[in-house]
Amino acid sequence: MTKLLSGATGVLALADGTILQGIGVGATGSALGEVVFNTAMTGYQEILTDPSYMSQILAFTFPHVGNTGVTPEDVEQIGGGSETSARGAIFRDLPTDPANWRADLPGGGDLDGWMKRRGVVGLSGVDTRALTARIRDGGAPHAVIAHDPDGRFDLEALVAQARAWTGLVGLDLAKDASTLQTFDWDEGLWDWPEGYARVDATDRSVVVIDYGVKRNILRALASTGAKITVVPATTSAEAILARNPDGIVLSNGPGDPAATGVYAVPEIRKLVDSGKPVFGICLGHQMLALALGARTIKMDQGHHGANHPVKDLTTGKVEIVSMNHGFTVDRDSLPDAVVETHVSLFDGTNCGIALKDRPVFSVQHHPEASPGPTDSLYLFQRFRDLMGPRA
Repeated sequence: MTKLLSGATGVLALADGTILQGIGVGATGSALGEVVFNTAMTGYQEILTDPSYMSQILAFTFPHVGNTGVTPEDVEQIGGGSETSARGAIFRDLPTDPANWRADLPGGGDLDGWMKRRGVVGLSGVDTRALTARIRDGGAPHAVIAHDPDGRFDLEALVAQARAWTGLVGLDLAKDASTLQTFDWDEGLWDWPEGYARVDATDRSVVVIDYGVKRNILRALASTGAKITVVPATTSAEAILARNPDGIVLSNGPGDPAATGVYAVPEIRKLVDSGKPVFGICLGHQMLALALGARTIKMDQGHHGANHPVKDLTTGKVEIVSMNHGFTVDRDSLPDAVVETHVSLFDGTNCGIALKDRPVFSVQHHPEASPGPTDSLYLFQRFRDLMGPRA
């Protein structure tokens, strides 16, 4: 077993027995998950609070993380901490003191202190380029990340824990990431210098099924002028349709879409059959595909970053988008009634579908960005246009 270097206070123990060591950051203790890399250069707080990263440990490819500190304005999940978002974080350099005015806002501060409060276990001083290459070539490994200021670790026990974990396949995590009760949302997108402003709803209403929704998805929807109601992941189609919404959104979220689909897919089929406009995002896209007769498969390393090129086949336009998913829709399994609308220019995987004869569509990427470019914000307006004027 690897001998720890003098001064090491953090480790990453991979299931194959590899031990990476460095300086611990954030919360003490340990966390189990799948290790993935994220290529975004900014937005680390939005990334670490995205519920789609539940049961995952994030390795940031950009070496300087933490320079702008943290602010409550950049938290993406509705509630909870690391138990329903990223479990751990890996950095090349030790996070520095913040140098940004937003870190001085009420509730703001430095990344290390924020990670401690959230329960996110961190490790710095790691060759993240080598770790990224390992994940790229061999797939996302199971691992335990641990932090002990005294440098005391049972490495054999950590490796054994990583080996015993069965991984994300077959895991329904959406129930835990979802809200427990229905609520309304009226906050719009951030705008300088006012920040997040309340939006007056006009003539349309949207029900969002929360499988682990991000705040900026709700803000983008509210900014179209629609009245937004968020419901738990297990809400029945009958209960949703009883609200007589003008449109329905299937949100992003963590875990295996086939596992969540055991209870969600039958309800999604009913929603599609209702004739109401339906818009799926990320996990919602995958489960819509399942409901329409396609298959989903686990990816080796997934797509995680804010610089992914995607082509909109309906317009010919290439967009740079944010991605965060470890499963994908098998494009070869799409039935005849479904048209492929978006495709990744990195690896050719499916990134969007639409029904030929109904107002139903979805995308794999995150059109709200946060972090990332806003090339795909138009999709929220496309969804609004499908709803038409309320009678």
